Amino acid sequence: MAGMNPLSELRAFLRAALVTPVPRDHRDAAAVLRRRRLASAATLVVGGVVLWWSLRLPPGDPRFYAWTTALAAIWVGGAFLSGRLYLGRGHTRAGAYARPVVQSLALGVLLLVVFLAGGLLVGQIPWLAGPVNELLDHVRFSSVPIVLVITVMNGIAEEIFFRGALYAAIPQRWTVLATTALYAVVTVGSGVPLLVLAAVLLGLVCGLQRRVTGGILGPAITHITWSAGMLLLLPPLLQIVS
Repeated sequence: MAGMNPLSELRAFLRAALVTPVPRDHRDAAAVLRRRRLASAATLVVGGVVLWWSLRLPPGDPRFYAWTTALAAIWVGGAFLSGRLYLGRGHTRAGAYARPVVQSLALGVLLLVVFLAGGLLVGQIPWLAGPVNELLDHVRFSSVPIVLVITVMNGIAEEIFFRGALYAAIPQRWTVLATTALYAVVTVGSGVPLLVLAAVLLGLVCGLQRRVTGGILGPAITHITWSAGMLLLLPPLLQIVS
């Protein structure tokens, strides 16, 4: 809108991306909902165990590639076993609705900037930076292109499951909070407190996006924009400030 200042533009963007739902009518029959809940519960347990194991592997271990690829397959397989998934629609500046591509890219970049700013502070606190650097050793001692592909693949897979199947399996009043909490709980096994905090913040943003758009496309784009950016930019940033 003409005459809007940057702060007003930001507020309007965040309201459209995270607050005001797009009209939709996705209602599951009772039998479908039961299947979603059974498939989601089983997938959550198996996926959590595989994630815990993959992050326990030493940096550079070739099994890391296999286990993280298997993890993506578990998330996606469980999601599609649960039932139909939706891509969703987002608000446009013209007041219409469209696939939330540009909006989600912008939200992912905004989230990335916030996290990288936090990384500047973390890098100066040894007891916080230590566990993060140990996690990033999987990048430093591995093939960056392969890890990037796996990161993007797992980001998409996580959104298909957590903001797709699991979100649809939870009573509507609890969807955002419950999927955020469960997403964070799954990362506890990493032993990296900041990764759990990142899961809470990312899960909350993606959960709100899912509530607004009614689908998995927006959260998936935001997630992979953030995760790919963190993978490529956080290690050199931590080296500069350490």
